[in-house]
Amino acid sequence: MFNKDVTHPKMRRYIENPRIILLDCPLEYKKGESQTNIEIVGEQDFTKLLQLEEEHVQRLCEDIIALKPDVVVTEKGVSDLAQHYLVKAGITAIRRLRKTDNNRLARACGATIVNRTEELKESDVGTQAGRFEIKKIGDDYFTFVTECKNPKACTILLRGASKDILNEIERNLQDALHVAKNLVLNPRLVCGGGAVEMSVSGELASKAHHAAPYRAVAQALEIIPRTLAQNCGANTIRTLTALRAKHAAGERNCGIDGETGLIVDMAQKGIWEPLAVKLQVYKTAVETAIFLLRIDDIVSGSKKKNKEGANPAEMANMQE
Repeated sequence: MFNKDVTHPKMRRYIENPRIILLDCPLEYKKGESQTNIEIVGEQDFTKLLQLEEEHVQRLCEDIIALKPDVVVTEKGVSDLAQHYLVKAGITAIRRLRKTDNNRLARACGATIVNRTEELKESDVGTQAGRFEIKKIGDDYFTFVTECKNPKACTILLRGASKDILNEIERNLQDALHVAKNLVLNPRLVCGGGAVEMSVSGELASKAHHAAPYRAVAQALEIIPRTLAQNCGANTIRTLTALRAKHAAGERNCGIDGETGLIVDMAQKGIWEPLAVKLQVYKTAVETAIFLLRIDDIVSGSKKKNKEGANPAEMANMQE
């Protein structure tokens, strides 16, 4: 889906099983890269100039019409003369599409983006789309290419009552997509509700007799279940003590329910977190702690007051 309408009102807005051609060139007379001055002596010269322009546009359209497409999408402009030829051939044209949208459309319908019309081949035509349709949503027209056979790109349409709600929905969707991406790249999960933190904290506490830093890290990891207990209004000390006891007894999946504050089995509750996220959190926390431990001291300086705005008594003391 993209925010575009047809270039001519007589072009079709609904096509079943369309043949789609994607272009990266203008369907109009191409201007020179440098400034050019043309001297016209008589009326015949001006007529000849217009005729050359018309013949050039006609050749572009003939290259397209030869493949019998239903839809032509270009990233550049479409002249009025080109629209005339395309309407006569029953072809729908869409112009000035963004490069990113054109690439996504190519992946969805199976077409190949072509830079020159004379290089068009039958294999460049996209035939995997099932429906081409233009709908009006609000005050804008949107083009939908749906029912694709093997789509490798798609559009998620978000609608809401206001922009604030839409922005919130978009942020939530981005978070959900990132979670899905992490699971695809690293399909491993761990129990949530502070179960992992308490389990790792117990393992580090058992080694604290040999290395003192383990005790500090173990206490820091308990902040997650402690915060969950505080947010639920539960008794923090009793809840953490009971959770430690369950993990010491081997019930490693136990965590704190964020709604009731009770200790439940997170696997049965269905509360999971991606392992990749947990590993990154621990890695960042340890790196930050190491960075702070390397700082021996902090030197803070204050700016001196302007002599003009200073107190006369202070000025006298400074002179003494």
